Amino acid sequence: MNKRIAFLGAGSLAESIISGIIKSELIARKNIYVTNKSNMARLEYMQERYQVQCSTDKNELAKEADIIVLAMKPNDATDSIQSIKTYLNNSQLIISVIAGLSTEKMERAIGIDIPVMRVMPNTSALIGHSATAISPGKYATSEHVQETDQLFQTVGLTKIVAEKDMHTVTAISGSGPAFIYYLVEAIEKAAVEAGMDLETASELLAQTVIGAGKMLQESGKKPGVLRENITSPGGTTEAGIEVLKRHEFQEMMISCIHEARHRSIELGNSK
Repeated sequence: MNKRIAFLGAGSLAESIISGIIKSELIARKNIYVTNKSNMARLEYMQERYQVQCSTDKNELAKEADIIVLAMKPNDATDSIQSIKTYLNNSQLIISVIAGLSTEKMERAIGIDIPVMRVMPNTSALIGHSATAISPGKYATSEHVQETDQLFQTVGLTKIVAEKDMHTVTAISGSGPAFIYYLVEAIEKAAVEAGMDLETASELLAQTVIGAGKMLQESGKKPGVLRENITSPGGTTEAGIEVLKRHEFQEMMISCIHEARHRSIELGNSK
């Protein structure tokens, strides 16, 4: 891809995307630019670690880039967009990884008919296993969708989704890893209470989560079927599942997702 890409924001998510692009050789290092609000040490790290171009002049980067990735903190989004909008033109592509911020609000804030893509990766992008949802704005073409899809395939799986579903995506794949880690924490505690050392429990659990994920991805079977295949009548799995049912585990998880989705809607409305 012979494009110049500028990242406004140099946090861990921006770093993971840059790392994926470099590993895939999709865009040359000389055409990858990074800036952030004030952290010079972070820019120096990015330049040394990835040999990308770093600058404190975000206006110049915004003017010269073909693709601009908005990767700043949500609280800085409005001010950042306002500060660069006079340097933008409708031949550029804006990609936002800011949770809750709609393409309509970005288009309105920029003030021109510019292609905008809303993208929701997750932290597994750091190891190339993100589950990333992509939604095009009003002025984005199929070519813009393809470019964005190509970029984010460098850090994992991608899916094109309707923007109305983005709040749900935020809850299930954006926040989802944290919910899984929370479950793993609980299982680790139970293992330690039963006398197992933490290191052994952690290793077994990590591989268990990986294996279960692979089964979901590759077996073609629904999670309920996979669960039933493990659950023998009168066996250990059934005993554990019965406890989860008594404590309404599924109902709690459903409420958890609904609450996370609701919070995403609130954040979007407040931006």
